[in-house]
Amino acid sequence: MKLALFDCDGTLVDSAGLIHETMRRTFEKFGKPEPRFEDTKAIIGLSLDIAIARMQGRPHVEQQDIDMTAHYKSLFTVVRQDLDYREPLFAGIREMIDAISGREDLLIGAVTGKSRRGLKLVMKTHGFDQHFVVTRTADDCPSKPHPAMVTECCDETGMNARDAVVIGDAVYDMQMAKAAGAKAIGVAWGYASVDELIANGADAIAYHPNEILRHFS
Repeated sequence: MKLALFDCDGTLVDSAGLIHETMRRTFEKFGKPEPRFEDTKAIIGLSLDIAIARMQGRPHVEQQDIDMTAHYKSLFTVVRQDLDYREPLFAGIREMIDAISGREDLLIGAVTGKSRRGLKLVMKTHGFDQHFVVTRTADDCPSKPHPAMVTECCDETGMNARDAVVIGDAVYDMQMAKAAGAKAIGVAWGYASVDELIANGADAIAYHPNEILRHFS
């Protein structure tokens, strides 16, 4: 039995445009310089307050970061509706999830820096609710790369971390997997480079979602 733990943003769905536009409006509201798209992509995967602090060059969260986080959350749904963003699935993701979801030797979970509300929206939009048996979000655990998301999913499903595989596009996903004692598969279609993923502990790289299937054969 294996436990496949998928990151969401940059791994299952292409949400960079939505995240960046919401971040851009938030920084504008607080009189901050407009962030570059590259700066936004670099923090995707972190919990939101930590991400906002990092984008301003701070290692620790301050009160203004908390205030900006609250504003970002209040804007997110509005931006999604205004610009008709739907956080589309990357090509091949639906087929890959469908292919592994019926297997008796594999459980599927999600470990994400999204809020629980945000993850539920993605799952509902794409009809994935019934496939994911365990989830952990930024509302439940410390930010990646802390291993809690992985270890709590393992505890809930009765799995050992050595039988868990984290699939993600960010260096934080790779670091989290290694910290928890799990395997890590980096995906090449997300927001970090392949070299960055390998340098941060990826045991393998998938260049297309159908390549993930090989690791559970």
